[in-house]
Order: sequence, then structure tokens, then C-alpha cells
Amino acid sequence: MEIKNKVVVVTGATSGIGQACALIFGKAGAKIWITGRSRVKLDETLLLLQKEGVECGGGVCDAAKAEDNEKMAHEVIGHYGKIDILINNAGISMRALFKDLDLKVFHQVMDINFWGTVYATKYCMDEILKNKGAIIGVSSINGFRGTPARTAYTASKFAMNGFFESLRTEVMKLGVHVMVVCPGFTASNIRNNALLADGSSQSESPRDEDKMMTAEEVAEAMLTALRKKKRDLVLTREGKMAAFLNKWVPGIMDKIVYNHMAKEKDSPFK
Repeated sequence: MEIKNKVVVVTGATSGIGQACALIFGKAGAKIWITGRSRVKLDETLLLLQKEGVECGGGVCDAAKAEDNEKMAHEVIGHYGKIDILINNAGISMRALFKDLDLKVFHQVMDINFWGTVYATKYCMDEILKNKGAIIGVSSINGFRGTPARTAYTASKFAMNGFFESLRTEVMKLGVHVMVVCPGFTASNIRNNALLADGSSQSESPRDEDKMMTAEEVAEAMLTALRKKKRDLVLTREGKMAAFLNKWVPGIMDKIVYNHMAKEKDSPFK
């Protein structure tokens, strides 16, 4: 798939993987439109992209609101005249045992991760069909394997994977490519901003971010995979191993995952 001069929409692009995608795809010649909930962070990211020579625009958009996503699609078409590729990246994580979790947190995670993906895809769909473009979903290894203390996050990613699998089959004869990306642990602020049982922010990652794949490495891998029209992209050796073992020895994986998560800093199991 050719990227140059394609109009690429990246949701949740003011940090982490989303910002890296905007930069990497923009440097490859795409015209970028980014979204985020903070005007300040949005403007900072646009300035960063412009300094790198990326043709870009953007608008404030709350992924969890259908009306914001509809407005976003109209803004992109008004600015660039078309939409070719949508990268559904906006997302939030959580960390708390289900027995302690306020259900408002479960709803919030589902609204952003799953419904945000559905809304953005719905309102960009006609343009992408017309231009025979592509839809990318930034999911997670949690879309294949659930982890304790992350029930809402896992549910949202399983839902994303199912949604895209169904959608892919619907459009397979219409020239639209659908790719699901499942990064392993990636150095980004998603764990810092993860929601606790009461909805407050975790503020600090329980993992050593320095040993993780960088957001830029994820974005580069996504661009390469899109050019090759890959169906799925599972990243990191740990991520690939988790997906493989969960398929073939799920009972053993239950124990491995429990023990792994119990060793996290401030683990809720302790």
C-alpha cells in the first residue's frame, strides 16, 4: 500500500504510540490529522510535527463521544478533501481487581477504547470505502489473553478484536484493508494514566519502561506491516509467546500470568 499523499487520521495522537504514528507516517509522505482531548497537548504535537516537516492538522476530540467523532470526520474532509487511512489509537488502561472496581471506570474504559473505535470507524467509513483505504486498530495482547486487575481493559480489547474481525470480512471484497495491531509492553504513558478502582489516575507505571519497545519502534512496525497489507501484527517476543501459549496451553498461561502480575510493583494481589 502506497502511503505518500494519503490522508491519515490518528486518534489519541498527543503522546505515545499515536504521536509516534503521526510522526512516522507523516515522514513517509502522508498528510496527517490528529485528535486528542487536550487543546494544549494537541497544539504542542502539531508544532512538533511541523518542525519535522510533516503536513498536518488536528482537532480536539473526545473519543468516547459519538458527536465529536462525527465532527472530526467532517473537519478532516473539509481540510484535506478525503480520508484514506484511520488509525484507531485512542485508549486508556486501568488497574484494579474487579471486586473493588467502580463500574463507572469499566464504562469509561469501554467508552474510550471500544466505542471510541466504533465511532471513529463509523464516521470515516464512507470515505475509506470510496478511496479503498485502510483501517487500523491499535489493540493489545490483552485482546488475545486477559490479565488480572485489568478486566475492563481486557474486555475492551477483546471487543475491538472481534469488531475488526467481523468488519474485515464485510469489506474484504471492497478494496479496504483492515489491520489489528497488538503491541506487547510499550514505553508510553498509558500505564501512568491508568485508572484505579475509584477512577483516579495511577500516576506511576508499575513496570520498568526502559526495557520496553519504544512507541517509535511500534509505529515503524505498523507502517511496514500496512505497506505489506498484513492482517494482524503482534509485537515483541513476549507478546508473541503469550498469544501462542494462550492458544495451546491456556491453563498453564493462567498460572504464568497470575505469577507475573503478582510481581508487579504495588500489585493488588499483595
